[in-house]
Amino acid sequence: MTQQIGGSDAATELAGLAPWSDRAPAITASEYQARITKARTLMAQEGLDALLIDAGTSLAYFAGVPWGASERLVAMLLPLTGEPILICPRFERGSLEADLKIDAGDLRLWEEDESPSALVADALRTLGVARLGIDPAMAFLFVERIRAAAPGVTLVAASAVIDGCRSRKSAAELALMQQAKSMTLEVHRRAARILRPGITATEVRRFIEAAHRALGASGSSFCIVQFGRSTAYPHGLPGESVLAEGDMVLIDTGCTIGGYHSDITRSYVYGEADAEQRRIWALEKEAQQAAFDAVKPGVPCGAIDAAARRVLEAAGLGPDYSLPGLPHRTGHGIGLSIHEAPYLVRGDMTPLQPGMCFSNEPMIVVPDRFGVRLEDHFYVTETGAAWFTPPSVAIDQPFA
Repeated sequence: MTQQIGGSDAATELAGLAPWSDRAPAITASEYQARITKARTLMAQEGLDALLIDAGTSLAYFAGVPWGASERLVAMLLPLTGEPILICPRFERGSLEADLKIDAGDLRLWEEDESPSALVADALRTLGVARLGIDPAMAFLFVERIRAAAPGVTLVAASAVIDGCRSRKSAAELALMQQAKSMTLEVHRRAARILRPGITATEVRRFIEAAHRALGASGSSFCIVQFGRSTAYPHGLPGESVLAEGDMVLIDTGCTIGGYHSDITRSYVYGEADAEQRRIWALEKEAQQAAFDAVKPGVPCGAIDAAARRVLEAAGLGPDYSLPGLPHRTGHGIGLSIHEAPYLVRGDMTPLQPGMCFSNEPMIVVPDRFGVRLEDHFYVTETGAAWFTPPSVAIDQPFA
């Protein structure tokens, strides 16, 4: 056992935690306005007269409203010029106004027995909209109802506008993500110390939830705890896992700060690692570093995935998605959504640009035996990449 793995207990580790002192500031009103301005620039480039943004992470991005989508349409209609129009159930007006981080502008409210799609169509006619960009996350049901209510309007997916705004993070967004990731890494450190033979995955998940709360998050946004054979499945197996000596441990968890996500994975062995565990862990570390080193502005996202796979294939793993090897993409964009465009995967030709943020997790799976996933995140700089969190050092030193 090392000083970093085992030797403590949940009560001791929780007692050492306090609310995070170095808190990142919230997104300002001026930044929300700058996002709307940028969206309008991209709308003009795409030939769009207006943009319809659904409840969810994009409405949070542009207006600060942290609501999830539901069967009731809540949306913002953003014309090329003029005030944004907010569409909302009348009974939700007070809550909407309390959450909005932009001027309320034009509120269009609908009662439970009325059609919000007709409300949208009326606004489109008033504005003279011929080509409407639709939030790509909007439910198909709403899109079809709006299409039927506004037959003269061409509806197109507005991914280029939404992703064009959200994919490059500002300094304020990077600060919120840095706080979330630093907090989660501290939770990981303490979770490793509470491990002991016989502990269950459920006990570890409960500790991680409590630890995130102790640091000031609203809890874990998700939590995966896997031991032994379960680690050979990227998102685990059903049923309870119980830790035994010599097991590979894989813990993947995160939280949100100001809506922005962390998502960090650590893999290590409880007890003494065998030769094969050490070999695979070292290859995972090498592949993760190769992906990081390949990052440069202008390089296509898919090239980062290729850099990680070259390391694995040179060692006889793969090729492609074959096992033993890497069964999924090397990484995903992250921000207000835990997985968001663009992606570090073959075929994604999106050029890397400063401010883009990604996971780096070229997991190796040895079927039916164990898996190793090291996941840290980086952001693209003017010259390369910068880590949010320091990667693992060695299989028996998971924390720098």
